[in-house]
Amino acid sequence: MSALTKAKGFKKSKTGTYLSIGTTAFGAVSVLKQAKKARSEHDTLRLVDAVVSAAAIATGIALLYRELKRLGDDDVLLG
Repeated sequence: MSALTKAKGFKKSKTGTYLSIGTTAFGAVSVLKQAKKARSEHDTLRLVDAVVSAAAIATGIALLYRELKRLGDDDVLLG
């Protein structure tokens, strides 16, 4: 099995999906910092960018959550 095949398999695994959720959520930290700075500087354009980025992060996490449900995860947190 090639390294690329293994990487694709990991991406579709439960562990890979959890890792993706974690890294996506970690991106929220920088978006929050960006929003806070934009508000303090009254920079509307940066604030709009932060809101759009936050929406993209929320959508990404929702898609990854759906993938976990599709994989049939038995995690109590997923219900």
